[in-house]
Amino acid sequence: MTRNGTPHPPPAVSGRRRAATVLAASAAVLPALLSASACGGPAAADAAGQDVTVMTWAPSGTGAADRPGMTALAEAVGRELNARGGLAGHKVRVLTCNEHDSTDGATACADQAVSAHVVAVVGSASQYGSNFMPILEQAGIPFIGGYGLSSPEFSSPLSYPVNGGMPALVAGSGRQLVAAGCKQIALIRPDTRAGDALVNYLSSAVAQDNVKITDVKAPEKSNDYSSYAHRAIGDDKPGNCVLSALGAEPTANLLDPYRRASPRNTQLASVIGSFQQSVVDSTGGDGGPLRGAYATGWFPVESSTVWDGLRDTVRAYGNGSTIDVADPGVQTTWVAYEVLRQAAGRIDKSRPVTAKALQVILDSGDPIDTAGTTPPLNWSLTNMLPSADSPRLVNTSVTFQRVQNGRLVEQHQGFTDVRWVLTNGKPPA
Repeated sequence: MTRNGTPHPPPAVSGRRRAATVLAASAAVLPALLSASACGGPAAADAAGQDVTVMTWAPSGTGAADRPGMTALAEAVGRELNARGGLAGHKVRVLTCNEHDSTDGATACADQAVSAHVVAVVGSASQYGSNFMPILEQAGIPFIGGYGLSSPEFSSPLSYPVNGGMPALVAGSGRQLVAAGCKQIALIRPDTRAGDALVNYLSSAVAQDNVKITDVKAPEKSNDYSSYAHRAIGDDKPGNCVLSALGAEPTANLLDPYRRASPRNTQLASVIGSFQQSVVDSTGGDGGPLRGAYATGWFPVESSTVWDGLRDTVRAYGNGSTIDVADPGVQTTWVAYEVLRQAAGRIDKSRPVTAKALQVILDSGDPIDTAGTTPPLNWSLTNMLPSADSPRLVNTSVTFQRVQNGRLVEQHQGFTDVRWVLTNGKPPA
């Protein structure tokens, strides 16, 4: 992830020929990691107690990377769980940690999770997976529903991602824009190695449709994106499309020069996380530059009834916190806690809720139903992506949205699976 909050996508996904190697390697590594919580280590220490402790972390007070709604929602969910009898009959303690968008912060949060004997880290955001994931692995603590900001979240056998990260979003946006009639797509993306991978995902998505890709490398952070907006718009003829994958703050800074350029024919698009309903509102709604813009997301639109439970929890247990239910980070945390609820509920009532017990349930291959917020989730070896780099990227589905009358609305009903793009395959017939 960049300093402005743009996720670092995992390295480019390889083809199916590597699947057997990936699954074998995962099978070999998994038992060793699981055993860490079965040997009297920190994660096993909770077995004797009645309370179940979990943690959620995210940066706050740092700038564009901040996701305070994620930790605020985690606390609200904890209050609701206890009001309704706890987690699988046990009182739940939800600890939160400010990750400060730094390596030291991520390490400190992971160390705190180990010291507190948490059974899982749930619905968290940090770009420093290389720092926190080894600490959780050593303690046998599962990482459920991370925001997808680092490669280890899509490779560690103890990570259970609920979304497809930037690879799925960019691949999905390519398919959405092909359907919209785009003949040329200018991708405005960070001038980084992570940004290089985004070009590959987009190219794979549109290769069979003879769509031309213009790669517009831009700074990760700038107050003036005028030259990049003009380059992306180009000759402004029908069939030209601009896709922003810069992150929230840079995309917001891009919109003003884009508006001033006044393109008549160029179609604007972005991925959820780079803009959301609050950005549509702040830039003028239906009269702003995002009028008619396309968006690809991980989840259904905020107005969907699948988020009724989230809205109810925020109203009843948010304790006045400002929690934007349209924020994809908040939605990811909600889905992650739903996974935790479902998994804990499947543990034998005579057994305590421990890290190892949760891992056994999550690795069982029995799908977890997230009440329509995602397709059923399954982290079994047979469901993994055939990729040595991103085998844990199991949810390859996205949603298509569009700004109409100042609101992000569903453009295409249901989920669209882009697994074939991420595995360099052929589109379904």
